[in-house]
Amino acid sequence: MTNSASAQASIAPFAPGEGPILADGVAKEMQGVDILEHLGDTIPLTTVLIGDDGKETTLGAILASGKPVMLHMGYYKCPMLCTLVLNEAIRSLSKVDLSIGKDFDLVSISINPKESNELAHAKKLGYMAEYGRAGSDQGARFLTAPQTAEGAKAPAAIAESVGFQYKELPSGEYSHPAMLAMIASDGRIVRYLYGVKFDPTTMRMAIVEAGEGKIGTPLDRFILWCHQYDPASQGYVVFAMRLMKIGGAVTVVVIAAGLIYMFRRGARTSELAPSSRPA
Repeated sequence: MTNSASAQASIAPFAPGEGPILADGVAKEMQGVDILEHLGDTIPLTTVLIGDDGKETTLGAILASGKPVMLHMGYYKCPMLCTLVLNEAIRSLSKVDLSIGKDFDLVSISINPKESNELAHAKKLGYMAEYGRAGSDQGARFLTAPQTAEGAKAPAAIAESVGFQYKELPSGEYSHPAMLAMIASDGRIVRYLYGVKFDPTTMRMAIVEAGEGKIGTPLDRFILWCHQYDPASQGYVVFAMRLMKIGGAVTVVVIAAGLIYMFRRGARTSELAPSSRPA
């Protein structure tokens, strides 16, 4: 992300496995930058990171609350893309009735091992002030790498587990994709959200999906059952087969109810009919 061409290329979301489109005018810095979906895989739960409060923590400790996690990966001094992703994510989440800290946690991990927890804390304060919901700061974790040779590898290990492929440039900046990942409370990767624009309805459904029945209303779960995520449209679309099953079940119920009604009506008619025997 050292010039406008590479920044623009990194803003464009890639479909899973396709990688960036390499063409004239696109910087070589973008080669190898991609997202390889690892749906169903478990992220490292014991890898030690540093919280914005300066204390050691792990993703396992964060997920122990039983809430799903919306995971963002980037770095805090990023001149463009990371800021765009988090800005738009917070704006969209502000329109969702599920809340950070209450229904799910927001975790941002810096891929730059040189960044400090003080910088992470400053970023957290700014985003939570914009979000503006009480208690949200308890569910927002802005994490950095431990300042040791071994600890510096922690963000890369987590990035690899979610298929977040990035590269460091000679300038010290990083080329990386734009992504949010939804993590269930047991650490499994449930959903990927791409780009820098996030539809609030899609984000809500992704949170409900990652909550696995613990978040949202029965209606939310029914709507989610009728939909599936479509990477091409970057949203949830109606799942035709499930609607057909519902339609078939409703048809069976209606026919059964009609037959029962006709049977009972015929029985009552027979009981009320005058006897045909001679007096």
